[in-house]
Amino acid sequence: MKFTMAEENYIKAVYHLQHGQDVVSTNALSAELQTKPASVTDMLKKLKAKKIISYEPYRGVKLSAEGRKVALGIIRKHRLWEFFLVDKLQFGWDEVHEVAEELEHISSNKLIDKLDEFLGHPKFDPHGDPIPDSKGKIIAQLQEQLSTTQLHTPVEITAVGSQSTELLELLKHKGLQMGTRLEVKKVFDFDGSLELRIKNQQVVTVSRELASVLFVKPL
Repeated sequence: MKFTMAEENYIKAVYHLQHGQDVVSTNALSAELQTKPASVTDMLKKLKAKKIISYEPYRGVKLSAEGRKVALGIIRKHRLWEFFLVDKLQFGWDEVHEVAEELEHISSNKLIDKLDEFLGHPKFDPHGDPIPDSKGKIIAQLQEQLSTTQLHTPVEITAVGSQSTELLELLKHKGLQMGTRLEVKKVFDFDGSLELRIKNQQVVTVSRELASVLFVKPL
């Protein structure tokens, strides 16, 4: 079944918003897509007719099994393109999200399978998010928020919980990226900010807000 770019954006948005909850409200979807509620309602009716979602007015929306499959296919394309842009074209990890937003709508499954093969079947994108395989399977990664890490415990950054360009620029400025090894040396009582010692002995301080969107695994 073919979908328009707008339809795919809705399907992906429902998938992300549905994470951790049963249904997604139309207001949440409207805010996520920066679209008027009336336009959201119209689109949801179209997707319901295609059996991609279950939707009842005032009761929210959730993906059907087929809808989840479609969403994972879109996410697979997005994350593979991000990996390609960083690994092969040397884009910065803070530069690829918007480009991948356009490339994810290429419909050729053969192209995406060839791209996956060309890249060596990567499991994670440049921000640490898992890349679904061709069957929609995702590898879970054992990780925790940096803000909850115990003092003096060596850890490695494995994922970033936001792809905000401003956030990624800040991380680059502080020398923090995927694979950076560090430990929390001190937590300041005043505002909960953390002093980090990076493997090369550099010391940086980050806010608790920033630490809460960085995910790490113990070494």
